Amino acid sequence: MIKHKNILKSIGIVTILLFSSISIAQQKQARIVEDFNKNWNFKLGDYPTAIQSNFDAKDWRTLQLPHDWSIEGAFDKDSKTKQAQGFLPAGKGWYRKVFTVPANWKNKTVSVEFDGVFKNSEVFINGKSLGIRPNGYISFGYDLSQYLNFGKENIIAVKVDNDAQPNSRWYTGSGIYRNVRLVASEKLHVGKWGTYVTTPEVSETKSKIHLEVTIDNDNVTAKEFKLVTSIVDAKNIEVANFSSTEKIGAKTTGKKVHDLVLNQPKLWSTENPYLYKVITKIYEKSKLVDNYETPLGFRYFNFDAEKGFSLNGKPTKIYGVCLHHDNGALGAVENINAVRRKLKLMKEMGANAIRMSHNPHSLEMMQLCDEMGFIVQDEAFDVWKKKKVTNDYHKDWDAWHKQDLEDFIKRDRNFPSVMMWSIGNEIREQFDSTGIAITRELAKIVKSLDTTRPVTSALTENIIEKNFIYQSGALDLLGFNYKHEDYKDFPTRFKGQKILASESVSALETRGHYDFPDGIKAWPVKHGAPFDGNADWTVSAYDQVKSYWGATHEENWKTIKKQDFMAGTFIWTGFDYIGEPDPYPFPARSSYFGIVDLAGLPKDVYYMYQSEWTTKPVLHIFPHWNCKAGQEIDVWAYYNNADEVELFLNGKSLGKKSKQNDDLHISWKVKFETGTLKAISRKDGKVVLEKEIHTAGEASKIDLKADKITIKNDTYDLVYVTVSTVDKDGNVLPNATDLINFEVTGGGKLVGVDNGYQANLDSFKANSCKLFSGKCIAIIQSNGKKENIQLKASTGNGISVGSLNIKVE
Repeated sequence: MIKHKNILKSIGIVTILLFSSISIAQQKQARIVEDFNKNWNFKLGDYPTAIQSNFDAKDWRTLQLPHDWSIEGAFDKDSKTKQAQGFLPAGKGWYRKVFTVPANWKNKTVSVEFDGVFKNSEVFINGKSLGIRPNGYISFGYDLSQYLNFGKENIIAVKVDNDAQPNSRWYTGSGIYRNVRLVASEKLHVGKWGTYVTTPEVSETKSKIHLEVTIDNDNVTAKEFKLVTSIVDAKNIEVANFSSTEKIGAKTTGKKVHDLVLNQPKLWSTENPYLYKVITKIYEKSKLVDNYETPLGFRYFNFDAEKGFSLNGKPTKIYGVCLHHDNGALGAVENINAVRRKLKLMKEMGANAIRMSHNPHSLEMMQLCDEMGFIVQDEAFDVWKKKKVTNDYHKDWDAWHKQDLEDFIKRDRNFPSVMMWSIGNEIREQFDSTGIAITRELAKIVKSLDTTRPVTSALTENIIEKNFIYQSGALDLLGFNYKHEDYKDFPTRFKGQKILASESVSALETRGHYDFPDGIKAWPVKHGAPFDGNADWTVSAYDQVKSYWGATHEENWKTIKKQDFMAGTFIWTGFDYIGEPDPYPFPARSSYFGIVDLAGLPKDVYYMYQSEWTTKPVLHIFPHWNCKAGQEIDVWAYYNNADEVELFLNGKSLGKKSKQNDDLHISWKVKFETGTLKAISRKDGKVVLEKEIHTAGEASKIDLKADKITIKNDTYDLVYVTVSTVDKDGNVLPNATDLINFEVTGGGKLVGVDNGYQANLDSFKANSCKLFSGKCIAIIQSNGKKENIQLKASTGNGISVGSLNIKVE
């Protein structure tokens, strides 16, 4: 949380070996970590006899994990999941896998690790139940060793029960939707999540490293061993090390401590997220018996009641977005390539922080936030004992919340990107006295495992007398959701408190749809009032429509940027997400709140943030220029790094405009005529940027633009292809709604399609997709064949077929 001064018990301090030529990557690996995702069998329904070795699974599907069966289903108005989860199916399902472990693993400890199963999982190995895990977001694992048939076949089966509905306020997905690993180590090894690294003192001249290592000895005899800690830089070159000789009893677990010093470390920041690694090695005599990696980043940060947030001593506003865990057309399936695309879009917009709404996210998400430079608010729960929907986590709270919270902290506490722990979102207990005891309990659990970050909670009540979570006194950082108009009073109301806008905005837009002044449809401020919406379930892409509890993007940001005491804001949301399609009923099935739509295509307001949150030159004008003759159009422009913008229609100047006071956009009223709309931004009379929008003519061909031209032959890598129809001059038809048919051959397969339209009820798994506002996407995944991929797109209505070649590496 802050620059630390205290040093925990030290076994020894060693200075750095700055020019060591040792490459850790070249050293022997003792721990075996295997991808355990492939060749599972799956079937919907309940099959309790699937745990038996003689069970006949011939009619079960064979698939690769991660897998989400809900996203494969049809939208159904009568679905038990209801509107909140996008009207997609849930139910029960079983997974089963036959596998063999080598005979020479007999003296090893062998475990299976699940990053997430939604939900109510029970895992069986060779007919023996290993345990249950109700929480669908928590990572967990089981020791298989005593039940395995070494050198012979084994059966692992996983029951998943997501039948009790509704159990969430948003789309969850169903199944083993995150990655699975098989891990083999010697009996003497680092325990699960067994390292805890902190940096008690950090500066650019010298930093201290404190490492606590939990060692498991599964042997029936006591052991003496050598514990070695190596710090390696981003090039995998060792820069510091320390070793000690230790002892541990038979069948016991012990904690060991190493302290090191690093001179002139490179600091982790959002602009330069430099990462080191801690390599922990255990030797018995001269034999390496285990090796374990832990991420390490040197940074210090501070939340201040008057000055907001600083990182490495530099005042830094948190430009954050809230994200749900789904990956659009892939559903809840976790794929590092999908996450990277999502975070890249946020980074290019200027975001420097992610709030993990409202439960633990994937390991890949955390790793990429480290690597790409995002400050993380890591969040544990959306509900405590008091329910929000009928079958949510409140039913499991008493039995599981302590272990779930502990496992959540242990898994994520080494990621340098994590800078605050959130113990809850809009928790009902804030409104009664039970919130005091529970808040204190949860904060105590967090601090028993990590004291380096503040504990926060996303609150909705800013009247002190009514907020019992605040009255607990256990929060280090106050997070408030919405009510931006009250922010200015917070320094007086919450004297001396550190404050963050943990959730803000909740504005609504549909990409590429524009209502002009006489047709603006707004959500009334009055709670419970009906939404005066559009017949096609769209919302205007101008930043003018907001929820009754929220603000427009511009209203919120104008407020936040003026308040120095506020650490920053997390916008609801960075992306549209499946479920919670407020304010529309069925057929709307995904949210309208995102800055980017569900397909990953930016809405216009994306460029408002880019103009405010980045220093790169921005000039974005909208709407498109295919309107009705004589229609009066509101033309908006977002820009930065310029004094003024001049607008031209077919070469004729429509005047210069500049932002006044705290304006975040400029606008003109223009009567439409076919041709070219052009904007020029200038600073000190010199041109900064020029942008043109052309009236598109008749469709000539299908245009395919891939986010990359090569794909790895690993069965996981993805290519996202943006699809549109263009005229003979290459202008995109912004109102096109053609049905595009896809054919993929070679080393890839089509795994998802979407157009970002919130009321699109076509399957995400179809081989075709309608254009919406002129665009859709196709997602291609490597299938393991060493053949180049060809994508063909056609309409069948005379438009030239689009084709795209992707190289397989």
